[in-house]
Amino acid sequence: MTRVLVVDDQFLIRAGLVGLLRAAPGVEVVGEAADGEEAVALVERTRPDVVLMDIRMPGMGGIEATERILAGARDPAPRILVLTTFDLDEYVYGALRAGASGFLLKDSGPERLLAAVAAVGGGDALFAPSVTRRLVEAYARQAAVTPAEAHPDLAALTGRETEVLRLTARGLSNAEIAGELFISEATVKTHLNRAMGKLGLDSRAQAVVVAYESGLVTPGSGHT
Repeated sequence: MTRVLVVDDQFLIRAGLVGLLRAAPGVEVVGEAADGEEAVALVERTRPDVVLMDIRMPGMGGIEATERILAGARDPAPRILVLTTFDLDEYVYGALRAGASGFLLKDSGPERLLAAVAAVGGGDALFAPSVTRRLVEAYARQAAVTPAEAHPDLAALTGRETEVLRLTARGLSNAEIAGELFISEATVKTHLNRAMGKLGLDSRAQAVVVAYESGLVTPGSGHT
């Protein structure tokens, strides 16, 4: 059972999301919030697996709420799926940078919503990797930081950890990385978890951001 918290300042959108999720097998809606501040408090109280987070809200918005939730969360931290009205959104990029696990367009259909919740809840793959990479590529170019500034801890990674991080950023799943490197999925997971731990990262999407900003992966080198 995947426990989901829904956060959106527009009542009708929030009610629609809650209705869809409640009708889906294997999903339990543990609460709903109308702004970021309420979301932070509810996460502490309800311990959801996934938070559907509106990005633009009055008061505390989705980026700050994501940062606060991940900074204060007990292990395992919830996965945060950002909701947006258009995909090339600098606010969404900021949320991915802060540790959100992915993003979803508000006009996506029910199947897309449920697939996103399942993918983000599982955590072993990026949801819609090509779309995520397109957004990250668009804004990472503007980051204007040197690799050392982007993440000085990259030097602490082993060669294998660096390679697994690079392939993750190209959009490969754990199974695809295992096939590419001729190692087991469990070993891929171990290398990726160690790399993310050394870099202080909360999600695969955040790993994509770091890989692009540091120059580990360059625009146009993605996996399709």
